[in-house]
Amino acid sequence: MSFITRRKSIDAIAGREGQDRLTPTLSWPHLVAMGVGAIVGTGIYTLTGIGAGLAGPGEMLSFLLCGIICACAAFCYAEMSTMMPAAGSAYTYTYAVLGELLAWIVGWSLILEYTIAASAVAVGWSAHVAEFINWAGWPVPDALLHGVTSGGIIDLPAVIIAAVITGLLVIGTRESATVNLFLVGIKLAALVLFVVLAARAFDPARFHPFLPYGFWAHVDADGTKRGVMAAAAIIFFAFYGFDTVSTAAEETKNPGRNLTIGIIGSMVLCTLIYMAVAATALGASSFADFSKTGAPLVYILQGLKHPMSAQVVAGAAIVALPTVILVLMYGQSRIFFVMARDGLLPERLSRVSKARGTPVLMTVLTGIVVAVLAATLKLDQIVLLANAGTLCAFIAVALCTLVLRLREPNRPRVFRTPLVWLLGPVCIVGCLYLFFNGLPLFTQLWFLEWNAVGLVVYFMFGVWWSRVGKGEIA
Repeated sequence: MSFITRRKSIDAIAGREGQDRLTPTLSWPHLVAMGVGAIVGTGIYTLTGIGAGLAGPGEMLSFLLCGIICACAAFCYAEMSTMMPAAGSAYTYTYAVLGELLAWIVGWSLILEYTIAASAVAVGWSAHVAEFINWAGWPVPDALLHGVTSGGIIDLPAVIIAAVITGLLVIGTRESATVNLFLVGIKLAALVLFVVLAARAFDPARFHPFLPYGFWAHVDADGTKRGVMAAAAIIFFAFYGFDTVSTAAEETKNPGRNLTIGIIGSMVLCTLIYMAVAATALGASSFADFSKTGAPLVYILQGLKHPMSAQVVAGAAIVALPTVILVLMYGQSRIFFVMARDGLLPERLSRVSKARGTPVLMTVLTGIVVAVLAATLKLDQIVLLANAGTLCAFIAVALCTLVLRLREPNRPRVFRTPLVWLLGPVCIVGCLYLFFNGLPLFTQLWFLEWNAVGLVVYFMFGVWWSRVGKGEIA
């Protein structure tokens, strides 16, 4: 069947011109900040404690293993994005290498990833705002601080932050990226402050025994899955986000150089940050203590008698959340945009503003969807669906890299993944392990159901209106 195997031309993707092309305005500092902005969010502030409770000091290995898997994916992303510097990320690469049907599944999964994750982070930001409002004694009805499924009427702070970020993205990509660069600097400074202060109380004795729960994942007597690999399955979700950088390929100046720096640079920087934070946290306090709190970094600083610094780190967590929402909403709107440009979704959604150089209609639609989800739903369980979408995208990109090496080994590559036949399989196997051993069964089933709905949409609309299928684009 032609819709399964029909592909977009790589040359056509790389040399795309026209009125619906996005305007290149980003340089490598914007891209590195975009990757760090998406990766360094609430994860490092909370998962450090959760991971320690599952692996003890062996959490260091969990962070390292996650970094290795994501680094393998980052190298593959760098090769594919510099070869095809166009919007769409894993969806575009899959369309060119594996065919339209698989591309739709990857794109539909990415929509799930970005939308759910952005909504969940908006709800998390709203929770911090609600605490501040209650502390300040402002007369805001509690029903306006929680969604319907959480016992309220509407989560108003979540709606407001989604609207503000939507407006920022509509104004322009470079402008929003510049704001993100500034906010990322603030939260990195807070983490550096934590590392410096915690390092003063570092005690190597706290690393013994190093593997109190062993290496492989296993279920303890209390029913909890523990071990280094069990912690890695959870900690992994503090790493994803760098793939958003590849969605900015079409809006990047000198993509051959800047995309490579942005993708690999943000991944390496975040891995080093995570390792440093985990090492100093484990050395400054007993993991048995800080693993029981939802704010381990703040807890450790308070225990070390640094109350003001603890408040600075806590405040930086609030600053960190809008940058994550911004980058996720940016990535979601670009995936939606390119799928509409290909005719798999209504093409009117792919119109680019002549004044702003951005897909205004698609950006506004993304903001509305994120705001509605954040304002009404309780996302504590379905948020794991975002993780499933990420793993799907990583596997697809690694597979595309390997297939294209076999199919077109002599095609020019601005960046070549080193040891590709090692790094590619490590990424694929690692992501499959995390999907089947790290995600709950209900998440796996919901992910399949989401894609079943997506296939219905595809066969009712996309398969008939596909511009590749109609021969309008190569």
